[in-house]
Amino acid sequence: MPDILHSDAPAPVTLDRREGPYGEVVLRRRGDDFEIIANGCFLMDTSDGRSERLLIDAALAALPADRPAPSVLIGGLGVGFSLVRAAAEPRWGRIAVAEREQAIVDWHREGPLAAISAAALADPRTGILTTDLVAHLSTTTDRYDALCLDIDNGPDWTVTEDNTSLYSPAGLADCRARLTPGGVLAVWSAQPSADFEQALRNAGFSGVRTEEVSVARGVPDVVHLALRTD
Repeated sequence: MPDILHSDAPAPVTLDRREGPYGEVVLRRRGDDFEIIANGCFLMDTSDGRSERLLIDAALAALPADRPAPSVLIGGLGVGFSLVRAAAEPRWGRIAVAEREQAIVDWHREGPLAAISAAALADPRTGILTTDLVAHLSTTTDRYDALCLDIDNGPDWTVTEDNTSLYSPAGLADCRARLTPGGVLAVWSAQPSADFEQALRNAGFSGVRTEEVSVARGVPDVVHLALRTD
C-alpha cells in the first residue's frame, strides 16, 4: 500500500538493508510498526492488516463450502498478515507461500517479524517457496484451489518491471492453469482497476468482481476476485 505519512509520524529506523537479485529490500521500524521497502517503493507495513486479511477471507468465501481442505498459494510473504490469517482458519489444507526475497524470509524466521508469523510458519500445513512467483506459476505443475497474490501495489503499480508479466494475458493464463476447476484468483491492489477486471474476463475467468476494504489511511484498498469455472 502507498506510504502516506503524517507530519507527526516518527522517523523510520533502518533495521536491515540487503541487495538481492531483484534489487534492494529494506526493513524499517517506524514507532511500533515495521515497514518493507523494495527498490525505494513502499510495499506494506504492520499498521493495518485488514486488506491483507480480506485477501484470504474473500478467496475462501468464494470457494464451495463443501470443498475439503482447499489449498492456497500466497504470493508473497510481506509482513505476514495473509499467512497468519490463512493459518488461523482450520478449513484451509496446504498453505504455500511464494517469496522471492530471502531477506524477507529471514526477517520472519529469525528477525523482528517472527513475532507476527512464528506460529503460522510452524503450522504443519505451511510451506515457504523461496522463488519468484511469476516463474513458479509458469513452471510448476502444482494446482491450487486459491491463488492469493500480493506482490505489488496492484496491477497498475508494480514493484519491478518483471512483475508486469503477471498481469499480462500470458501471466493470467498461467494463473488460470494453476487453479483447480472452481478455484479462485484473488489479487490485492491499492486501487480499483477496470482494465484489470476486463483482462481477467479476457483470460477466461468468470464471476469477476472487486471488493473494497477501508484502511487506516482513509483510501480503500481492494481485492480483485475471479473464478475458474471449468
